[in-house]
Amino acid sequence: MSQARDSAQSREARWVLAKLDPAHVETVREALGTDALVARLLVNRGVTTAEEARRFCRAELSDLSDAGSVKDMPAAVERVISAVSRREKICIYGDYDVDGVTSVALLLGFLRRLGADVTYYIPSRDKEGYGLNREAVASIADSGTTLLVTVDCGISAADEVAYAAERGMDVIVVDHHQVPARLPEAVALLNPQRADCAFPFKDLAAVGVAFFFLVALRKRLRELGTFDAHTQPNLREHMDLVVLGTVADVVPLLGDNRILVKHGLKELTRTRRPGLVQLKEVAGVRSDQGVSARTVGFMLAPRLNAAGRLEDARFGVELLVTNDPDTARDLAEKLNWQNARRQKIEEDIFNDVNAAIGRDPGIAGRHSIVMASESWHPGVIGIVASRLARRFWRPVVLIALKGGKGRGSARSVEGFHMFQGLSQCAEFITEFGGHRSAAGLTLRAADVDRFAGKFEEVVAQTLAPDSCVPRLDLDVEIDAGTVDAGFLSAIERLEPHGSCNPAPLFLASRLRVVKSKVVGQGHLKLSLAAGGRTFDAICFGLESKGRLATDYVDIAFSPEYNDWNNTRSIQFRVQDLRRSG
Repeated sequence: MSQARDSAQSREARWVLAKLDPAHVETVREALGTDALVARLLVNRGVTTAEEARRFCRAELSDLSDAGSVKDMPAAVERVISAVSRREKICIYGDYDVDGVTSVALLLGFLRRLGADVTYYIPSRDKEGYGLNREAVASIADSGTTLLVTVDCGISAADEVAYAAERGMDVIVVDHHQVPARLPEAVALLNPQRADCAFPFKDLAAVGVAFFFLVALRKRLRELGTFDAHTQPNLREHMDLVVLGTVADVVPLLGDNRILVKHGLKELTRTRRPGLVQLKEVAGVRSDQGVSARTVGFMLAPRLNAAGRLEDARFGVELLVTNDPDTARDLAEKLNWQNARRQKIEEDIFNDVNAAIGRDPGIAGRHSIVMASESWHPGVIGIVASRLARRFWRPVVLIALKGGKGRGSARSVEGFHMFQGLSQCAEFITEFGGHRSAAGLTLRAADVDRFAGKFEEVVAQTLAPDSCVPRLDLDVEIDAGTVDAGFLSAIERLEPHGSCNPAPLFLASRLRVVKSKVVGQGHLKLSLAAGGRTFDAICFGLESKGRLATDYVDIAFSPEYNDWNNTRSIQFRVQDLRRSG
């Protein structure tokens, strides 16, 4: 391994203990009637007022923002009602990732229940790429469609929307990506990111925007007498789809997203949707096991995502909308197989990139990583880019080359807004779209080197000098010996965890190492003594730090339950450790 790679990987993470305003902690503590620990954790997550604290912990569906406040919502609702009543042909055009697939399935199922003449279209990631394209629009128009609804795409497709209008189709855009300077001239643009949108929560996934669209649509249909309180569709039953797309798209689990995910997990746990019953089974999720956000992110979403990454995202849509158990079983098994294939391809690309980085003497001095290859699968490079961004703590762009063109996936780190960064490199990019943490782009193969140079310049001017050093944000220092069932019960109030609401990470000092051994593929298992008690600790990926675990250690950890052989115990999930000073 080269010295450059050693340097890039050997930087120890900075442990940063959160600084709190005691007044905010006391305000939250009094509002909830809770102990100081929960109050501190909430303040760390930006909850500083009594009302914010109550809403965070309550997280009831009645606390959701008003769907009617989304800009253009009335126009979108009326156009769909008109299309349904006049039996116009409607086409839902979505993206091929989990957010797009669940958005399509959500709208498709609801509109079919209304008796709409509705079909859907998802482009091929390999052949067509992201978003609306002219050839697909032409094909949809030729089928007799008069209303085109885009989900998880469309906000940057001004030319394609104009072409749809030329072909006699009205367009409704349902999106959540960053808004460009030039907006499409559509019947309605539903996107909370719009500067003129009064909807208070800006960070919905596309499936969240689609859900609020259905809330407003159902309300208007009820007002028109289409159904009453007893016959109206139960949108709660559709929240199993909403939680899948929201968690998979890694949007902040705060505000409306937190409410949608909290209740969506309950629906996903008890879902009777044949496709999800079978998907849970092939993923090894027991029917009597509660589904968590971690379950969605690491077990269910990757399998649903595999279809669009390697073959055809329509398999995912069909899995979610089918009512036939046999069809659901066949599709779930197909997705499970594709996910295993995806994992193999991902690992090969990851190893290839790491080897290339090891041969690059300049990597340690750069603020970004931009690499390209003709041998990489375009459907998998986004996952690899995410892993590399976490490993090397810098923005990463990986580009799959084919036929003189490149399709890239970009992933960012804290402090760098990827969409804005790419906007400054637009002269070398054919097309791009995304948000703060992730983006997709296309460019000419001949422009890769010039793009890489410009991107490095932009990142270097934006990120602080220490931003490429790993940072571990710790909530509060505690006595590890005090962790018990009551402690875990208290912090469970903060679930579900995810982006912007991570599982609490605590600092505990001077724990005595009773036992240490390497398990699995590079993991460390410890037995630690604190406060007269002994705890098991699992340290994923920390085999190299086994040399430190010989006497007393400080740990950055999250406590959790470990259920094994019908026995429940408390274990520590350790993110990092160091020898006690």
